Amino acid sequence: MEWHHALNLLLPEELLSFAGLILLLVAGWAGDRAARAITIASVLVLVVCGVLVAPELGGGGTGPQTAVFYGQYRADAFAAFAKLLIYAAAAACLIVAPAFFDRFKAMRAEFPLLILFSTLGMDLMVSATDLIALYIGLELQSLAGYVLASFQRTDDRSSEAGLKYFVLGALASGILLFGASLVYGFTGTTSFAGIHTALAGHLSMGATFGIVFVLAGLAFKISAVPFHMWTPDVYEGAPTPVTTFFASAPKIAALALTTRVALDAFGAQAAAWQQIVIFAALASIIVGALGAIGQSNIKRLLAYSSINNVGFILIGLACATAQGTSAMLVYMAIYVAMTIGGFVAVLMLRNADDEQVEAIADLAGLSRTRPLLAAALATVMFSLAGIPPLFGFWGKFVVFQAAVQAHLVALAAVGIAASVIGAFYYIKVVKIMYFDAPVDRVVGRSDGVHWALLGATALIMSPLGYLLTIWLHDLAGGAAASLFHFV
Repeated sequence: MEWHHALNLLLPEELLSFAGLILLLVAGWAGDRAARAITIASVLVLVVCGVLVAPELGGGGTGPQTAVFYGQYRADAFAAFAKLLIYAAAAACLIVAPAFFDRFKAMRAEFPLLILFSTLGMDLMVSATDLIALYIGLELQSLAGYVLASFQRTDDRSSEAGLKYFVLGALASGILLFGASLVYGFTGTTSFAGIHTALAGHLSMGATFGIVFVLAGLAFKISAVPFHMWTPDVYEGAPTPVTTFFASAPKIAALALTTRVALDAFGAQAAAWQQIVIFAALASIIVGALGAIGQSNIKRLLAYSSINNVGFILIGLACATAQGTSAMLVYMAIYVAMTIGGFVAVLMLRNADDEQVEAIADLAGLSRTRPLLAAALATVMFSLAGIPPLFGFWGKFVVFQAAVQAHLVALAAVGIAASVIGAFYYIKVVKIMYFDAPVDRVVGRSDGVHWALLGATALIMSPLGYLLTIWLHDLAGGAAASLFHFV
């Protein structure tokens, strides 16, 4: 009965595993001519996975019955919330990828398979309640990511991005493993629940170093300062659909994992890691804002924007409260919509030769040549800046509110001030599109799938997005509450 219950909870992971293996065989037999069919099948698999995990979120799954395999895996509402965001982001990336790669005759059957296996790793990450399960999920996601970054083999930038991502990712994995070994050595267990119990008393110096190294390794995965150095280069060099994926799904998984580790495993010693998170949050907000100002490439600008947004999300984690965690989840949901919308708009920026337009200067006068595309991109920029009445403002508002209620007023004040600085480079893009003389570089036409995704995300970011606030807060509140029920 226990195994039956465990296998029922792991249905999404089982489906991803079996579907990935079956589609891998199809790819081996049919080759690249089956790439589009495999992509469609992969999207359907992700949709079914979303249907499977939705009841866990709607029912507010929590308690011992959500933990299986001797406490190494937990299928609670928190994991379900993160998984739904991951599935949505991964499906969006698969939908936009064929049109991009077909222009270079580079669409291969391996691409959707790598996305599926990476998603499987992310599923394990957000449900891991043991250091060993954590590392297995993290490496499965990372190994697929290294290949994805260098997927466009004929492009030197893509190869460079893959190499940088691999080298720095290996370094981060080593730091994480060293920290995990210290935590195990000074607590005697790899289980999050066991670590929580062991740390409830005196915190030794060795365990403190273990916590620092584990959080440092995870900071690389979420591209938080000072472990953000790979982000602009990888985002710029990787194919744009891959960049869309990196900026959304893996980031959500890593943030969810970091939250679970901090609150579940290290929750008994919140004071030991709060200062680290506060520093990472403030540094990410400031470096992300200042680093983006001088960027001339739209993908590099969005890379610094993602660093900036990670800082705001970490403010919620720094609160170490259920309300702060709920605010994090709300922000993450809005962030996924903004990120997908932003990169889909970038994918639609093409010149007369059907090549990607990435220079911000080439967007001059876009409002007069492509008014709908300019309006959608402006909506993304204003929403990322947190300018009301767009929905991006609500994400910042809830994390600042949680910080104030957790008596972190200074943190909220600095975050608000830095968000004003960050608004400069978003408004700069809008100014170029609407007030500069047209250069008429963006003339390529986009297909209906891109317009549908861009329209859907723009609708969410518009003031109509506020209609989702009650529903979103209820789901995020239930997911956050499940994280504070320790075994």
